[in-house]
Amino acid sequence: MASPVHRAPRMPLLAVSPLSRTLCLVAMLTIGTALGAYTLEEFRFDSPAQEDEFRQLIGKLRCLVCQNESLAGSQAELAQDLRNEVYRMMRAGRSQGEILEFLVTRYGDFVLYDPPLKPSTYLLWFGPFVIIGIATFVMIRAILRRKPASDEDLSEAERKRLQALLDTDPPASGPAATGPALGGEPEQPR
Repeated sequence: MASPVHRAPRMPLLAVSPLSRTLCLVAMLTIGTALGAYTLEEFRFDSPAQEDEFRQLIGKLRCLVCQNESLAGSQAELAQDLRNEVYRMMRAGRSQGEILEFLVTRYGDFVLYDPPLKPSTYLLWFGPFVIIGIATFVMIRAILRRKPASDEDLSEAERKRLQALLDTDPPASGPAATGPALGGEPEQPR
């Protein structure tokens, strides 16, 4: 008969301190984000002027996924695909105008961060002003149509009480201003 093997007790998986788990999670998220991040360093150019032209061009283009970021700053996969496409076209000798024309033809004026002023973009350029104008018109119309408050909502007894309050001398300001007429308790002498 073999002798029993002595094994060290196993620590349960959940015995790790919360601080250790938090630090591990932060490290995994940081490493995972860094691995998935795209950089512009992967693109190689013949001259610094070409690199500047590339950076300017992708700065003029909007990420179609993020919509509030330029192509230069977006980390979306589609943005990386578009950067690769722009890079490929630049390496093939196409001008900025040709590249922009290709992208606008393919994706519309929305791909440009600064779309041109033309009939198809009038709504984009002037829509916010039209909405503000309509809202202002509606608000002014509502204010002007509002009826002044009438005395008809008060009963005869309430009107007499209101007139009596208006006819009396105004109370002094400060803490003594509260009294029976105003619904407060009379101030006690000290």
